[in-house]
Amino acid sequence: MSKSSVAVAPARAVANAPQVFDLAQQPLRDLNAALHRIDDAADEPVWEVVNAKGSHALAAGVDKPVSIYVHGSVGYYCAGMNDGGEITVHGSAGPGLAENMMSGKVVVKGDASQYAGATGRGGLLVIEGNASSRCGISMKGIDIVVRGNIGHMSAFMAQSGNLVVLGDAGDALGDSIYEARLFVRGKVRSLGADCIKKDMRPEHMAQLRELLARAGIDDANPEEFSRYGSARTLYNFNIDNADAY
Repeated sequence: MSKSSVAVAPARAVANAPQVFDLAQQPLRDLNAALHRIDDAADEPVWEVVNAKGSHALAAGVDKPVSIYVHGSVGYYCAGMNDGGEITVHGSAGPGLAENMMSGKVVVKGDASQYAGATGRGGLLVIEGNASSRCGISMKGIDIVVRGNIGHMSAFMAQSGNLVVLGDAGDALGDSIYEARLFVRGKVRSLGADCIKKDMRPEHMAQLRELLARAGIDDANPEEFSRYGSARTLYNFNIDNADAY
């Protein structure tokens, strides 16, 4: 039987063999329902999804520590609200990738569209290609590592967590940022309101080295990066700063 014709939860001769789900044969709703029904991740630890075909909200709301390998590009809100899963997309992703992620790890081998990792509260998001505009907006604890470039208004109102960019950053990076930390190896087109360049102290070097290691990146030197963060001038309203709000 070919991989593409295997149904959900097939009989397995080998313990903990991958569950294979073919979206050319079965609806996305059934896949997400099966993922949400998982009781014990040890019984169904590995899932493979073939023929993703740009499906929207694929693997959204996963709340068990399972590994999911998606073959093909996905649409919007893939891995949204992920809480503990390790999801790898062998393709690119549409808007809202890993939106509001709580924990776990999401890896995209291609590019990601707008607002990747938005409002994320935990876990690690790795984008091996480029990310579009508003990457990491309102991030609240998530760690995001982008091997390529990011677009404009990234890390807008970012509250906590880390955004690491090995390429360049677009306009208005870190606009109205709070306490998130931004590390950029390439050029920054412009900084947003209240975002400034900061010193890279030894503790930041160590933190960045750990983030790169977690993302599986071993060809980048932390000393090549610049750090950006909040100037803390917009924390409280000041009439002299009214134009910046």
